[in-house]
This record gives sequence, structure tokens and C-alpha cells, in this order.
Amino acid sequence: MTDSADGRLISAAEVARLAGVTRAAVSNWRRRHPDFPEPVGGGRNALFALSEVTGWLDRQRKSTDVSDEVLVWQELRARYGEDMTSAVAEVAALLTGQEPGRLDEASRLRLRAMAGQTSAAEVVTAFTGRLISSGTAMTTTHLAEAVARFAGDVDGTVFDPAAGAGTLLLACRAAHRAGQDGDPSAAALARARAQLAGVELEIRVGDSLQHDAWPELRAELVVCDPPVGLTDWGRDGLLLDRRWEFGLPTKAESELAWLQHCYAHTAPGGRVVFVMPPSVAYRRAGKRIRSELLRAGVLRTVVALPSGMVASHAQPVHLWVLRRPADGERPAPVVRMIDLSAADPAGPVDPSAQADVPVIELLDETVDLTPAAHLSAGGSDPAGEYAAVRARLRELTGRIAALLPDLPAGAGSIEGGTLRIADLARAGLVEVGERTATSASDQLDTDYLRGFLRAPANTARSTSTSGTHRIDVRGARIPQMDLDGQRRYGAAFRALDEAEQLLRELAALGVDAVARARDGLTSGTLRP
Repeated sequence: MTDSADGRLISAAEVARLAGVTRAAVSNWRRRHPDFPEPVGGGRNALFALSEVTGWLDRQRKSTDVSDEVLVWQELRARYGEDMTSAVAEVAALLTGQEPGRLDEASRLRLRAMAGQTSAAEVVTAFTGRLISSGTAMTTTHLAEAVARFAGDVDGTVFDPAAGAGTLLLACRAAHRAGQDGDPSAAALARARAQLAGVELEIRVGDSLQHDAWPELRAELVVCDPPVGLTDWGRDGLLLDRRWEFGLPTKAESELAWLQHCYAHTAPGGRVVFVMPPSVAYRRAGKRIRSELLRAGVLRTVVALPSGMVASHAQPVHLWVLRRPADGERPAPVVRMIDLSAADPAGPVDPSAQADVPVIELLDETVDLTPAAHLSAGGSDPAGEYAAVRARLRELTGRIAALLPDLPAGAGSIEGGTLRIADLARAGLVEVGERTATSASDQLDTDYLRGFLRAPANTARSTSTSGTHRIDVRGARIPQMDLDGQRRYGAAFRALDEAEQLLRELAALGVDAVARARDGLTSGTLRP
């Protein structure tokens, strides 16, 4: 990568987010403005010097209000390149009183100032979130919350042999936490996050499958979001390993090797909650191991989660829950199948989305453990349920149309100055949360405040390099306005928020309606 004068380079997509415009607008600027900065690297994926872009935007009077978080992230990327795990680990080291490594003095000062405004824990959480959303193979907060939900509380030890930044371990409620990871930087970041969270965590470094650093550990709960798709996981050197209690996995079935490694570390009566690619539920290569898991009665639950739970891809994932029988305990005769692929994993489970399937029924020619394959799509009255869904769709459409406010043309800009949320917070006028702010004064309307927090200029200032929206609340700006004007805007924003929520329901319900209709037509329970 070619260095600019200050070492910070940004892509065309990041220029768009910085200015609060689309990629197409940036392309137009490059064609129509001869003075637009020339690329300084990147080849076909052009990279621009951040200082040159912000200077040009200033001259054009376009938005350049960049948050400290974005500035530090760009500096880290310029200094560390692709090794952003090490970069964030050193941020965490600095803010926990350790040696900061390669961090430059300007970044150190800016990070300490950010921690002074909020807290060291919030700053490390923010940069860890950026690291995860940039596509690294690390567990997202949403996925960790789903795992923790099905894991429950543990009066003992929780262990993660592929701990990464420690997200799963920190999400679980347990008396003791232990982990292992092959990346020393990820392990260091996990330790720092645990320290900032005020919990004890012992994490060791090494390849868990080939060099188990915890050979004697038997935990009450083992959680794992393993690396997937590995073919060189050390199979040839582990042919006689005692961990393959249910069969030796093929080279293409590394996930089943990780699963059995987790089970080997489970105490009697303990459980495993394991993140699994959906294809492992039916792939021919893993059929024998799936069969043995069922015959032993250790597989208790399979949960299908919706897409979007993993940062590095858009595919859905499953959770497999195993339990090592206590002494004298009989094998489980059923496996609970739960399909949350079209539901909120944090919400209540619809009874129609789960079923206890006898093990004997699962031990067929395919041994398919996909929840949807074992749940009734139509229920007892397919025609009535389909009609109810259509009626709800019509109702939602009408409500959304009524909620959308009538908005006449404006002047193209809002008159008056702007105020930074950080300044309002220091004055005691607002309370700042992780992703939003609330009025603490009768001088500010909360709906007006939150509506302008979602303005393109504010989201552009704080969007991560991967395009994931992370609101930098304190760095955001809102327009100055009298209270009557605030209330008018607040009412419009409230209506838009409600319409947006109903639109999400409409989208999910529309997909459900189409699926019901298609299933009914092809199964004979509905007719044209």
C-alpha cells in the first residue's frame, strides 16, 4: 500500500460515507471536478489520502466532521494493514495500562481523550465492534447473545477453545471463564476486555485441535464458534486421538472435529452450545458421526438461526446443543428442533416453530438434522392461516400509508447553527447511551433529538470501514431549533419510526405468506 503524507488512506466507499453521499456521487465528483484528489494507491480499488479528501470537501463546503473513532481507525489501518486484530489489541493494552506497542503518540492522546469522555471499556467495545464488522472471523454480539440464551446460567466453568476476542465467554454468565485461541493478539484482546468488564478470564495460546492447552479441563459449559471450512486441521496426525468418541471426521468435516473436541472437555451433566454451518446437518460425509451422536443420546437441541448473525458472510447458522449424560442418566429419546430462521432469536419461541423429534425418526437414510425438515409448515388449518396472513398484510399496508407524513418541499437546508451531542451532554441537557441519546431537559424533544441522530451526515461520520452503521453519538450534531419546531420534527420522526417498524414486520410477513402459499400449493393443502 502506498503511504500518503499522514499515512491514512480511504476508499471511494469511505469517501462517500465521510461526505454523507452515495458511491455514485463520488464517481460523479471524480469525473466532473478536475481538482478532486487523485488516487495514491489501490490499483482498480482506488485509495485516496484522507487529508487531501477532507481538504477538498472543505473547499467544496461538504461535510468533513470526522469522529475521533473514525480518525483513529484510519490511522490504525494505515499502520497495521490487514493485521487489525493486533491493532485493536494494542488499543486495549493502552487503555488497561499496558505497553501500547506500535501506537503513535497522536493516536494514544486521542484514545485517552475518548476514554475520558466515556470509559475505556466503551472505547475498546467500539473498536472491537469495528474489528468484527470488518469481516474478521470473530463472533458477533448478536450471535453471542443467542448462544448465551440457549446456554443459560452456569454455576461452574465456561470454556471456549476458539475464543477469539472473548465475545462468547463474556456473554455467558458463569463463575469461571477459560479459553484458548491460536492468535496471540486475539487472546490479548480477550484478556483486556475481561479486565475492563471486571471478570476473571484465563486464556491460553495455541491450536486447540493439535496442541490442546487444557488437557485436564472438564467444564460445565463449553461454547464454540469455530473456524469453518478447514481442510488442514491436523487430521493425519490425530488419527488415534481419544477425542473422536463418535468417529474420525474426514478432512472436509473440521466442524465435527471441533464439536468432539468441545464434548471431550465437557463434565458429566455439562453442555456444549456449538455454532454450526447448516450444511453439516445433512452433508453425506458427516452422516456416520451424526448417527452416533443420536444413538448416544447426547444431541439435545438443534436451533436454526436467521441470516445476518455472522459478520463475514450472510448465510444462516445453526446451534447444536449437546449434553454429556451424568452417571446413570439414560440417553435422550428425542431431539428438540427449533426453527428461528425467520424470527428474532431474542424473542419468545413460537410453539409452531419447535418440535421434539424421536431419535428413531432421525436415524433414516440421510440423518438430516435441519430443523425445517422436521417442522410442519402449514399447521392444522393451512387455508385459514394463509388467509389470516393475507389479512394482516392488508392491514399493515394501510397503517403504513397512513403513518407516512405529508411532507411539503423544503428550502434544501435547515437554517441556524448546529450543536454537538458531546457539548449537550456536558451541559447536562442529554443522557448519552450506547447508540442513542435521551433528553434530560425540557428544552429538548427526545424524538427530535433521536431523529437527527440518524441523519446521513451523522451516520456517515461514524460508519465503519465495512459499511456497518455504528452511531458515534457524542460526535453527532443536531440543528438548533426552538421547542415548537423540535416538536414538529419529533412528531414526524415518531411516525417514520413506527412506519419503519411496521415495514419490517410487513417484509417478514410477506416472505412468510409466499412460503405458506408455495408450500400449500406443492403439498396439496392449498389449491389455485
